[in-house]
Amino acid sequence: MIDLFPLVAQAGPNALPYFDPVLPDRELVLYSARPTVWHPGLPVLFVHHGVGRNGQDYRDYWLPHADANGMLVIAIEFPQAGFPEYLCYNFGNLHAIDGTPNPRKLWTFGIGPRLFDTLRGQGVTSTERYGLFGHSAGGQYVHRMLSFGYRDRVAVAVSANAGTYAMPDMSIDWPWGLGATDVTTDDLRRLLGFPLTLMAGTEDTKTSGRFFPKGVKSMKQGPTRYARAHTYLRTAQDAAAALHVPLQWRVIDVPGVGHDGRRMSDAAAPVIIPLLRARVMEPPSAVTPDI
Repeated sequence: MIDLFPLVAQAGPNALPYFDPVLPDRELVLYSARPTVWHPGLPVLFVHHGVGRNGQDYRDYWLPHADANGMLVIAIEFPQAGFPEYLCYNFGNLHAIDGTPNPRKLWTFGIGPRLFDTLRGQGVTSTERYGLFGHSAGGQYVHRMLSFGYRDRVAVAVSANAGTYAMPDMSIDWPWGLGATDVTTDDLRRLLGFPLTLMAGTEDTKTSGRFFPKGVKSMKQGPTRYARAHTYLRTAQDAAAALHVPLQWRVIDVPGVGHDGRRMSDAAAPVIIPLLRARVMEPPSAVTPDI
């Protein structure tokens, strides 16, 4: 088992190669930001990078917030070598490249929850739950991860500037919806009851970049990333109304910001930090209502 205490060896930035126990042949890298004054009871936030696979940059975006607010931030980097393209990262490794379904135990959505359990097991943290922030491809990863139930220990989650969404609609097939998966109607009810925050830069409207999803099914979600975040919320509102359950999701528009990981991180910090600090000590039922 990998010793995770190097992540808190010194104040400021730390880094550590990491191998998930279920996927031991694929190297990840953990980039941590430890506050000057640290103890295991402080909140933990996992950060998910975009398509650039630049975990170090995203850790650095959160360095000042970690120190100023007394929390441990860990950016989990998924290198292309072990987690190629969107199938293994954005889409969680649900399917092989030929479309063959992978068993759930191989889904990469389980990496963060297992990492948190190991942090707890080694005494790096004594908290009961953690926070999630993902931007761009990381925003895709975060909301899809939550959609498949990987949220037992998640206190607060923010998906920012995602390029496409798995709409909470069983009539739309994966990965643009939750159809053709093992998600049930009861699962969907529980997902809609989870407090998910979407963040959308009002200037995230450029469509000329090579990483902007332009396929027919992606364009049905909206002409821009900004529009697609609002489509995702509207779809959830419709689903919640049809299922007669309260919806706990929201969209926060970030004025004047485009597809910018640093600025979206800065905008997310005052949203995440107070909720994370308040919820890490709450019982599970107070955070993830079972509807």
